[in-house]
Amino acid sequence: MVVALLDQFLALFDGDPGVRKVADDPVLSAELLLLFRMILADGEVAESEMQAFRRICRESFGIAETSIDGVIEYLNDFGYETNGSQAIAMFRDLDVERRRLLAWHMAEIAKADEHLAENEVRLLRRTLDLLGISPVDLVRE
Repeated sequence: MVVALLDQFLALFDGDPGVRKVADDPVLSAELLLLFRMILADGEVAESEMQAFRRICRESFGIAETSIDGVIEYLNDFGYETNGSQAIAMFRDLDVERRRLLAWHMAEIAKADEHLAENEVRLLRRTLDLLGISPVDLVRE
């Protein structure tokens, strides 16, 4: 309770802490941008894909649910300045586990609506190639 009130107080003066977290971390911004582009790859935004995106934001990156709409707004603004290749380039020098995590998250989003569209498969395949990740690496034990 006290932490939530403190977060609200800080948000009044410093902006939303979740948005700040994303804005201050170029790799996180790039990953979330790529995940959001995966949501849009099939031309429609399915609720199940948005739920997967929100869950990834919360569970993998510690972004509060109350911040996610602000993060999406930030990505919308940031996305106009960054293309997919630029976003992927940020991952090339990271360790293989971090690159696999990006690929895994993208696959989760693509599968969330239980239908893999051709554009989703192409985007994922291209991303895997650029990251030097094999599709076999996406199979979790």
